[in-house]
Amino acid sequence: MGPPFEPTRLFQMATGYWVSQAIYVAARLGIADVLADGPKSGQELAVATGADRQSLYRLLRALCTMGVFRTPAADRFALAPLGQALRSGVPGSLRAMVLTLGEIHYQAWGHLFHSVKTGTPAFEYTFEAPLFEYLGRNPEAGNTFNEAMTDFSALAAYAVLLAYDFSDVKWTVDVGGGCGELLTRILRVYPAMRGTVLDTPAVITAAEKRLASDPSRDRCTLLPGSFLEAVPPGADVYLMSGVIHDWDEDHAVRILRNCQGSMAQHSRVLVIECVVPDGPDSSFSKLLDLNMLVMNGGRERTKTELRDLFDAAGLRLTRIMPTLSPLSVVEAARK
Repeated sequence: MGPPFEPTRLFQMATGYWVSQAIYVAARLGIADVLADGPKSGQELAVATGADRQSLYRLLRALCTMGVFRTPAADRFALAPLGQALRSGVPGSLRAMVLTLGEIHYQAWGHLFHSVKTGTPAFEYTFEAPLFEYLGRNPEAGNTFNEAMTDFSALAAYAVLLAYDFSDVKWTVDVGGGCGELLTRILRVYPAMRGTVLDTPAVITAAEKRLASDPSRDRCTLLPGSFLEAVPPGADVYLMSGVIHDWDEDHAVRILRNCQGSMAQHSRVLVIECVVPDGPDSSFSKLLDLNMLVMNGGRERTKTELRDLFDAAGLRLTRIMPTLSPLSVVEAARK
């Protein structure tokens, strides 16, 4: 006998975007920030957010059933523990991530069919420009995306620091390091280390503002440039978090080969990404892989696929260290 027929479960899965868009709207309205100092009535929230009173009530009622908000009394709403991550500027904030997922990601994912039929990014089909070109031309979307990546880097940093020992590292180059959140958190734990963030000029400009008062700023160099062209020579570690999965095989090998050509014999490359498990087991990495297809034509990779990439770039995979997050630290050295 086969598995039970479960149309209700399938229907719930097919309407998943209802949930994601409800959370997005709450983030866009800044409801969690309004509720940060305590419960509010529906009318108070409507005035504070400029939303229609009855429609906002219906949104909040739905999100209360999902545990994002709670209702301690009739027509009173408060933050639930789950909703704390929708606040701005707090440790663990996912507000910027929810915004970029609910805006440019949501629109691109509406054309997943195009990606599956053609093998090309739905984002470019939707916005008539590649992802990073579009972000460079649209400051609001670019700033939100960069803030989301910075918040994600802060969360990833804890997992990486618990999984990997940097105590023998004197100089780390964060290749495509964004606004420097991951690297500066590593530098704070290892005060003898110095670091370099390499990213595009626009991102480095944003990093200079963001890191102006960071306690490790005097040990962190911000370098504008393209990792598709070159990376600084002689570092102990070339760190790439969420970089290689953005690219197809040819570009990924090119980036890794640039690192390989700049490495000393003792240097190593650390790729921080999800590793797709072999076989049919459930894994977030398999959905994330679809997101990379939709957004920019990149992909998540299995251990074998990562080993092949390294091999083509003159590197050898030395070990893979799982973290407490879905990410792994994948280490490679020169052949």
